[in-house]
Amino acid sequence: MRNVLILLSPLLLGSAVMARSGALGSEPDLPQAKPVPAMQVIPLPYDQASFAHLGRELTRYHFGPSLLRPFCYPVIGPEGRSLTRIGHPHDPFGHRHHYSVWISHVNVGGVNFWADNGGGRIVHQRILQYEDGPADAWLLASNAWQGPDDKLLMLERRRVCVRPLEPDQWLMLIDLQLEAPPAGPVVLGQTPFGMIGVRMAKTIGVHDGGGRILNSEGQLNEEQIFRKPARWVDYSGPVTNQKTAGITLMDHPTNPNHPAPFHVRGDGWMGACLTLNTPLTIQPGKLLHLRYGLWVHAGVPKPAAMEQRWKAFARSDLPAMQPVRK
Repeated sequence: MRNVLILLSPLLLGSAVMARSGALGSEPDLPQAKPVPAMQVIPLPYDQASFAHLGRELTRYHFGPSLLRPFCYPVIGPEGRSLTRIGHPHDPFGHRHHYSVWISHVNVGGVNFWADNGGGRIVHQRILQYEDGPADAWLLASNAWQGPDDKLLMLERRRVCVRPLEPDQWLMLIDLQLEAPPAGPVVLGQTPFGMIGVRMAKTIGVHDGGGRILNSEGQLNEEQIFRKPARWVDYSGPVTNQKTAGITLMDHPTNPNHPAPFHVRGDGWMGACLTLNTPLTIQPGKLLHLRYGLWVHAGVPKPAAMEQRWKAFARSDLPAMQPVRK
């Protein structure tokens, strides 16, 4: 077969070059183009929403109808590694209710929402709003806390906000607005379990990875920190053979019983206790607003850096959320 050489005329060649240049030009001709938000919250199939900074996912909110409670997983730190996990590394069945970062309580109106077999279920109702922005992105969801026979025990609005900071650092803000149903008050019973839990990655745990736990009072690890009040608790440890990272869990000063007692374990668990010593009653028509912060960071920060981060968190404005109308 003979090779055929086709010569383009200068006119045709110029047109082809212009068309290609227009298609691959550095800037499109869009006089009304708006800035693309650096932070986006992106709805995904199977009832998930991804929080991404410049296209890189930081965390994902899961709220499917088959779940016993919504949760956030993964929580991405340095090297693209999740700093949290699902379940206890040595007791995956008994602690299967440890969903990375989650909201729950062991005694709401006498019903256990903490354990998977406790009879309670936090039912996602709807996403009310998604918002992107240059500095952060957030979603607003409504949930119903239902007991056996789908009895409504408590209503919730939840706002999850993600805010990037320095490289390999970002902030997750979780705001909860809780209210009793119109039928009567709801009591959050006395317990160390609730309202927020964090299950760290296995490599970060004190026992499995050689990590460490430190609180705002200078106390170290489970032996000193267990159920002691603090403004914040930090759990840091290895994520690779060369890199360390961690999460600082912060209790907001407007939360009842602040500073919260923290329930921590050397196996990679930490949580802020809302009702460790006394129960809390929410009356109909009254709203309980709670705020928790998670500072996701590289390395093992000095106490002064964590205290500075908590002070900025404590000064942050609380978002306005309307009551849930049921």
